[in-house]
Amino acid sequence: MTSPVSQADTKSISDAIAKLRSWSQVNILPSWRCFEGDLSAVEVTASDLSSWNFAKLNPKGQITWAGGQKVLWLLQKLIIPEDLQGYPLEGLCLRLALVWWADSAKVYVNGQLIVEGDLFDSFPRVLLSKGVTPGEELTVALRLVSPGHCDGALVKSQLVYESNNDGSVEPGFVADELAVVERCLECFEPERLDALRVFIEELDWKGLNRKDAKGAKEEFEELLSVVRQKLRGFKIQHLKSKIFLLGHAHLDLAWLWPVNETWQAAQKTFESVLSLQEGFPELIFCHSTPALYAWIEEHRPDLFGAIQQAVADGRWEVVGGFWVEPELNLIAGESIVRQLLYGQRYVLEKFGKFSSVVWVPDSFGFCATLPQFLVNGGVEYFVTQKLRWNDTTRFEHGAFWWKSPDGSEVFSYMSALIGEGIDPVKMVSYACEWRSQTGLVESLWLPGVGDHGGGPTRDMLETARRWQKSPVFPDVEFCTSESYLQQIKGQGENRDTGDKEEVSTVSTPSPPSPPLPLSPSPLPTWEDELYLEFHRGCYTTHSDQKRWNRHCEGLLYQAELFAAWATLSVGASYPKSELEFAWKNVLFNQFHDILPGSSIHQVYVDALPTWQEVERVGSSIVQQSLNAIASQISLPTPPQPEAQPVVIFNSLNWVRSQIVELEFPEEDDERRDWTIYNLDGQEVESQSRFMGFRREPNGDEIPVKSVSFFVSEIPACGYRVFWLCPCKPTLESLKPFEEFVLENECLRVTIDPETGDLSNVFDKTNHREVLSGLGNQLQAFQDSGQYWDAWNIDPNYAQHPLPPAELLSVHHLERGALRTRVRVVRRIGQSTFSQDYILEKESAVLKIANKVNWQENHVL
Repeated sequence: MTSPVSQADTKSISDAIAKLRSWSQVNILPSWRCFEGDLSAVEVTASDLSSWNFAKLNPKGQITWAGGQKVLWLLQKLIIPEDLQGYPLEGLCLRLALVWWADSAKVYVNGQLIVEGDLFDSFPRVLLSKGVTPGEELTVALRLVSPGHCDGALVKSQLVYESNNDGSVEPGFVADELAVVERCLECFEPERLDALRVFIEELDWKGLNRKDAKGAKEEFEELLSVVRQKLRGFKIQHLKSKIFLLGHAHLDLAWLWPVNETWQAAQKTFESVLSLQEGFPELIFCHSTPALYAWIEEHRPDLFGAIQQAVADGRWEVVGGFWVEPELNLIAGESIVRQLLYGQRYVLEKFGKFSSVVWVPDSFGFCATLPQFLVNGGVEYFVTQKLRWNDTTRFEHGAFWWKSPDGSEVFSYMSALIGEGIDPVKMVSYACEWRSQTGLVESLWLPGVGDHGGGPTRDMLETARRWQKSPVFPDVEFCTSESYLQQIKGQGENRDTGDKEEVSTVSTPSPPSPPLPLSPSPLPTWEDELYLEFHRGCYTTHSDQKRWNRHCEGLLYQAELFAAWATLSVGASYPKSELEFAWKNVLFNQFHDILPGSSIHQVYVDALPTWQEVERVGSSIVQQSLNAIASQISLPTPPQPEAQPVVIFNSLNWVRSQIVELEFPEEDDERRDWTIYNLDGQEVESQSRFMGFRREPNGDEIPVKSVSFFVSEIPACGYRVFWLCPCKPTLESLKPFEEFVLENECLRVTIDPETGDLSNVFDKTNHREVLSGLGNQLQAFQDSGQYWDAWNIDPNYAQHPLPPAELLSVHHLERGALRTRVRVVRRIGQSTFSQDYILEKESAVLKIANKVNWQENHVL
């Protein structure tokens, strides 16, 4: 067996690649002159270049400038030389390959705006000339605006001379072909790298530098031809595989921009794709999010009709599934069902069939029960790429079966990264890694500008066509995700001669990748959540969104239940359209950059009225429905003339017994208490307390009292009726207690009066102490230095603890036969935490109600 070739042995190959690229590519990053501040394009073009300073490069070789929407102008004048390292340039196409990190970018050539971009449309190859002439002058200017949240950077600035003749190639193209062959040999046949090295070292590189050879293009072309002929002769097995392409444009419904901007980005993206398909009929494009198609249908019916035709022609794939690409760890099961219900229903109605693919490349992790929902929603394939972002362990599976606890399985695919261009070396590297990971020969690449839309560009498609003709590059073909997934699923099933391989659900750090196998292995089965080891801070950021979401989910569940009940029992009109309107608003706000709290402030300003409208609609439906149901209830004679009936509804699917609390405003001239009776006329044990003051719309503050009583065995989706009878007030102020103990039939809980922590929780049923130390300790840590610090948590936060919480007060709020409540108020920094410890009759659960006034920054 031949041992793998060392890195030192392949240095000559790397040197040859660099040499070939130097004949047609030039790094011009050090040549930019800069001006910090804003000018007009006319002023910049007319500027005296000598009055501008050269831009400084940071240690990474990049041009950087301050964040906060600061403008940086970069300018340089290019004079086309006769040759590069002796290679003639006349007649070649010239492009400027750029990579920036800027909120906004504009590229001017000779004073004309040629290209615009942003944070995500950030790697253009700007066409400067279709055929250069030596001595030709070009003035290139860049107007860059830094992001609001971090510094800006110009990462790459390279002149690329390319052949514009189908019959010839430039040195840079051959360099990439050599890099492709090297990568394939490294993966599949490392023992043959030595033969490639020997060939490269035997080439007559020096002969090209003879004075009489300078400018002799024929000699360069002869060398390039020899290199290509040799590369073709390696006949690498992997080059017989295929790289499938699928155009894609990830479009966040909101993130660093508000929702209103998304509609415009969608129109531009979809129009661009349809226009490109006219000149590149091979282009197949996919897009998700039925909510987005619905907006296009309403506001741009002409564009929607063109999309429908492209779908019918097989050139546009709707990877619908969910109504939006949602956050899937925070939302309730009913929301997942609704995402599928409204998404699949729309796709079926507008495009003729259910979507077999759920496409969620950017959601921040996935709950373990998701396969069960997907299978029942008509979905066959689950697609994401997000676990490639893990910061701790590498998720080892690319194609696998994902099984939920109920046994449902969905074929799952961890795709290539999104937002990529057509980079042949990167594509082959991914194809090799894919085969190593899965044993599958065909891979899928997703070209297209993303996040803010964009999709494939003309340059990407032209480059793909060019590489399709290379003899050392795998076959390239556009396809739909459904056809690709069907193919690899079939290959996986054909390979699997026994039971599916069961895999550990605990990720471990991956060892270095071995040489790629040429024989496949069975597809594994994953039986756990797909946990993203990144963006862990999203579960606390913008807690108001989490609160609104859970409130509206519960409200709409009750609204639908009681509306259906009212319709069936008393013939009330069912509010179908109102419920659908409300649900679609909730589903939209569950988008994976809205609900997690990862968007800009304006997004949440815009989301608030949407949540409030859902609350209004849902509350109205609930109230009207309950009134209709209650109106049909026959009541016996009340125990007192002033008695009022109270109907307690149970909206859940099981019998419930619990304490119910009713609140009453007190008028100054009508102070009273209340007694509770059941329908048999028997008094029910109750407990009253003063709640505080409620501010009315006119500014008045009204005292509020509550009465609590224990309701046993409320039927599932049913009700019980009680009588509320007025009586003389009996509420007495609580006497101070030195000991803070909450106790009932199940638990005895002791609060430390010095700290507010739980010092003991004794389980009376099992006769054991629950705590091994103090409980409910408030801890705070410095949490800074992380990029995207609203989303991510400093992995070393535990090394930076802050001082412990300061106890401000601890006192009894309520102490009775039904419930005991102790309030503890503590402070961390400038923030206060008010916590009520609550223990109720016959309950084995100690509740802690929290109210926090958070005033800290970069604190966890």
